[in-house]
Amino acid sequence: MTGRLYGVGLGPGDPELMTVKAARLIGEADVIAYHSARHGRSIARSVAEPYLREGQLEERLVYPVTTETTDHPGGYEGAIADFYELSAKKLAEHLDAGRDVVLLCEGDPFFYGSYMYMHERLAGRFEAEVVPGVTSVSAAASVLGRPLVQRDEVLTVLPGTLPAPELARRLADTEAAAVLKLGRTFGSVREALAESGKLDDAWYIERATWGQQRVEPFADVDPESVPYFSLALLPSPAYKSRVEGEPAAVSSAPVPVEGGEVVVVGLGPAGPEWLTPEASAELAAADHIVGYGPYVARVPQRAGQQRHASGNRVEADRAVEALQLASTGARVAVVSSGDPGVFAMASAVLEQVSAGNGAGARVRIVPGVTAAQAAASRVGAPLGHDYCVLSLSDRLKPWEIIERRLDAAGAADLVLALYNPASRTRVTQLANAREVLLRHRDPETPVVVARDVGGPEEDIRVTTLGGLYPSTVDMRCLLIVGSSRTVVEEGPDGRSIVWTPRSYS
Repeated sequence: MTGRLYGVGLGPGDPELMTVKAARLIGEADVIAYHSARHGRSIARSVAEPYLREGQLEERLVYPVTTETTDHPGGYEGAIADFYELSAKKLAEHLDAGRDVVLLCEGDPFFYGSYMYMHERLAGRFEAEVVPGVTSVSAAASVLGRPLVQRDEVLTVLPGTLPAPELARRLADTEAAAVLKLGRTFGSVREALAESGKLDDAWYIERATWGQQRVEPFADVDPESVPYFSLALLPSPAYKSRVEGEPAAVSSAPVPVEGGEVVVVGLGPAGPEWLTPEASAELAAADHIVGYGPYVARVPQRAGQQRHASGNRVEADRAVEALQLASTGARVAVVSSGDPGVFAMASAVLEQVSAGNGAGARVRIVPGVTAAQAAASRVGAPLGHDYCVLSLSDRLKPWEIIERRLDAAGAADLVLALYNPASRTRVTQLANAREVLLRHRDPETPVVVARDVGGPEEDIRVTTLGGLYPSTVDMRCLLIVGSSRTVVEEGPDGRSIVWTPRSYS
């Protein structure tokens, strides 16, 4: 019989914070394995030491590299990968011999834990069990004496190894956060906290629950004194507000003042290369960024700027929130993908202004590159003559109206740019639209299916109306259906060039 592998979480450092099960398994194991640096000392072993017994085999897994450089041909990643393979082989020898192995792991084995690399290599061959442990995040909150989150607050856990701009963006998008793996990353984490406007609320916790633990405001910490076993903590803002008597950043019933403004900004279809200079300037000048979560995430973070991300189907609520913020005198940017005036937030904001919301707030629209323009550019010039832009979503208008407009556009021989062609809940509309257009168009009419234009999963296909399979189209696609005049030619690189002549002559 083979032995059993246990990934045992030891908790944050205080041996008394280890679980009863972890202590029992450590005492019963045939083999105790643990990681260490070249100096041989192991933090994990020192935590587990009170529970070790005589006669146990110990397997030290010595990292070949920690912070220093390496001459391994694969660099740091190659050296570590080889180390994990060798370590797994050592543990497998014990397991094959029928010995139970406990691999010690500070904190929780599956929370940035080193055990997981052994688990993925050995769990398919041997029985493996993970024993969870108290995480450093929970320990940090306990020694700070403040709750992490409460009620509907969101906690975000981040590695300090992320680039500072990405850290800043994510910190600005959450109420509470923990940033781990400080050490050499302390400078960039401090930069990100400052850029997100959260530095003054952040705490530095080092070696939580250990005898030499350290707790102080993050802004006061000397970067040269920071070890790896430390983290930054942004605890519950609601708790801070109640205890310290601070008002919320934005009142639920704002007092109108002069000077507020809502600027509805088009981000273009994808990354920053599609953003216009005007849009970029408006985003940088805004006090608040409001929008659908993935679109807000595309906006570079500025120090002190507040961000308000929301779901995909709450356009009216989002518009009201932006107008309320502007009515307090703030400068608010509402972001949309593509152009805000094309099936996007410009109309949603103006609808709420018309309904009487946001008294005194000005509204401006800053255009962006549309999805139709982006998709057309990838294949040539299919929108070179008259064209119609139509959404197939029947969430805000009945299908009867959509069908009537499709029929009219088809009869008028207009090129069509079809937005929102399908979704998880709308699976019949595109097939119905195809049948309507085939009343007026030849089955060989060119169709461009453009998915995630400008994004990492961009895929452009040129097919025909008769050969279009609706099942291959999803919400991230935009379709361009040609007119009777639209031409498809093969380019020098073998790709299709699609264009519509400007003249009927």
